[in-house]
Amino acid sequence: MKIGELTEEQVLELAKRAYERGDVEFDIIPKKCALLVIDMQDEFVKPYWTPYWVPEATRQVPRIKKLIKHSRVKNIPVIFTLYSNTHKFLDRPKTLPFMPCRFPDLDIDQSSFFQEGNVWHELAPEKNEIVIHKPSYGAFYDTPLETILKNLDKDTVIICGTLTNYCCSTTARQAYERSFKVVFGSDVTSAHFLDLHEAELKILRRGFAKILSGDEIIKKL
Repeated sequence: MKIGELTEEQVLELAKRAYERGDVEFDIIPKKCALLVIDMQDEFVKPYWTPYWVPEATRQVPRIKKLIKHSRVKNIPVIFTLYSNTHKFLDRPKTLPFMPCRFPDLDIDQSSFFQEGNVWHELAPEKNEIVIHKPSYGAFYDTPLETILKNLDKDTVIICGTLTNYCCSTTARQAYERSFKVVFGSDVTSAHFLDLHEAELKILRRGFAKILSGDEIIKKL
């Protein structure tokens, strides 16, 4: 195949192959890894409590718990992220209230949501583990996460949590842009709908992250 002789069909087949079967060429070195547990908090995990509930996140708790437990055994730092009332909500992107994801037309009192930021009780952090309260989707935005990872001498982040196509994938992109190696859990991240989850995995696979199941990650570690 020569440059300048590619057909449209060949170009699209190359793209399709990268989206569906592409694999990042880096080794996973356990001592260089940190596990990021993204937003597994009551607002997203507690059934029927808020309009932000992600049912699949609740179903994935046992798999995420298994990954956390294995990371602890292997002395891999576990870092949790949460939404909460940081800086009186003045550290958020100013356009956030305009977004339909905030349900501005919903007749419900939301004042008790995203205040303290509590990790779902089945995944509770240990006393020595770091919990980062973040103001937006990505865990690197306006937080000390990058500095913490560098001080821990980690160059690889393993991502689990919710939502696949919001906070998890934004964090993956931000990590990639900061030259971290990214491992993204295919069955330990969740979206509202399976088609959105799978579409996001394809995008991340092609350009941002190594995509592995929770059990595959554990095997690599």
